[in-house]
Parts: sequence; C-alpha cells; structure tokens
Amino acid sequence: MKVLIFGSKGMLGSDLMSVFKEYDPVGYDKDELDILDEISVNAKLDELSPDVVINATGFTAVDDAESKEGFEQAMKLNGLAVGFLADACNRRGVTLVHFSTDYVFDGRKKGDYRETDDGNPINRYGESKFLGEQLLTQKARNFYLVRTSWLFGKHGKNFVTTMLELARRGESLKVVNDQVGKPTWTMDLAESVLTLLIEARPFGVYHIVNEEAVSWYDFALEIFEAAGVKADTRPIGSEEARRAARRPRNSVLANTKFPPLRSHKEALQNYLSTL
Repeated sequence: MKVLIFGSKGMLGSDLMSVFKEYDPVGYDKDELDILDEISVNAKLDELSPDVVINATGFTAVDDAESKEGFEQAMKLNGLAVGFLADACNRRGVTLVHFSTDYVFDGRKKGDYRETDDGNPINRYGESKFLGEQLLTQKARNFYLVRTSWLFGKHGKNFVTTMLELARRGESLKVVNDQVGKPTWTMDLAESVLTLLIEARPFGVYHIVNEEAVSWYDFALEIFEAAGVKADTRPIGSEEARRAARRPRNSVLANTKFPPLRSHKEALQNYLSTL
C-alpha cells in the first residue's frame, strides 16, 4: 500500500505518519507543498502513484474563520481544495481519506448525530468543512469521510495542554459546561484509519471518536485529576464565554459503522504518559 499524507507535520498528520510507518508513507506539510496549488499536487500524484491519499490538512482556527479573511481561507482549504483533491484522486482511481468535524451539525438534535444525519453548520468554520464534505461526496467514488471531534494529540496545541498550562500558571479557569461531545486522541484515530484501509471497509462516511460524551467543563476536571494538578475551575454557559464563533451545544457523534473505540478517559491517561 503506497500512502501519501498531506498535512504530515500537524497534530493528526504526525500520528498518521507514525501509525503508517511500516508502509513508508510519503508526507508533505504546508511548508513543503501547498495543497491549494493544483499543478503541484497533480504532479505529486503522477510522480508517486499512491494507492491512498490521506488529507490531514485544514484551516482549524474556528474563531478566526468568522472574519472575512479567515472565512475565505477556510473555504479554500476546507472546501475547494477538498473538491479538487477528490476529483484528482477519482480520475486516478486513488482512495481518498478526508477528515471532517462535529461542527457540520447545529447541535439541536436531542440524541447523538449519526453518519446519515444532514449537516447544518452554525459557524463559518463548520460551513467550510461542510462544503468540503459535499464536494468530496460529489466528486469521488473511493473515499472515507471520517468525522471526529475534540481532538487532542502530542504534536499540536489542544484543549488538554491548554488547560494544564493555565492551571500550572495558577490562573482561575472558566470552562463552558453546556457543550457536550466526545474527546478523541489523534493516535487512536490514526490507528482506526489504518484499520479502515487494511480491512477494506465499505467506502462512505464514518464517525470515529473515543467513547463517552462529556462537557468541556467535566473534561477539564478529568484532565486535572488524571494529571494530578489542582486548578480553580468554574463552569460557565456559552454566552458568558463570548467566543466569536457559535458552537453546537450537542456535538456527540454516534459511531454506528466501526468497532467502538475505548473510553476517552483511558486514551487521556495514555496521552498524558507521552508528554
């Protein structure tokens, strides 16, 4: 299996490179290859003739996407680039793995979001990711669209390290308690993608997340307990947080097509042991 990974130095991409190491993956990050450069990307596909392309790139600054400039960049990276990449892979018969987010949903559903639920984003970041989903499904046949949520990993800034850093500085923390989702370790996600490919699971949409839903506030408490850190932490509502982008209150993804992953609490313990 010849594997090409875009976004290879990011939080998820780094773990993908590690998990796929026995296949000698070729990886490119944004400073090495601009995924918006169609000519260069097509040239790499022709040069390497991969069996699988994994797209771990993307604009991830949710609040920045609310600005005009940020939204334009998000739509290019999370939307239009995905469509062009899907078309390029489809013409060559290459399997494409692409990642999306719980933020394509509006958070108003009473139960968990299933793979078949329609997207209805409430912020501009979600709009850009939803556009990428639509273009992928329109232009590609052999694809895995993997939705995931609340990622934490060793190779990038994330909620876990942010909470620990603030706590160790002795700051009083206010964390929202009315947004619920499933925290997911990038290493577990990367290993699941390898399983998808090795087992040749049917193409389509998958929700791959560590199990057990939790609020951001309760997750923060779990982090402090697991790390043995004391922190002055107070729950607040979304309105008090005053973020530029609205967040869905319910971000819980139901995994109905793939073997359930372990608890996020167990994954968190493993992750902390790597820091």
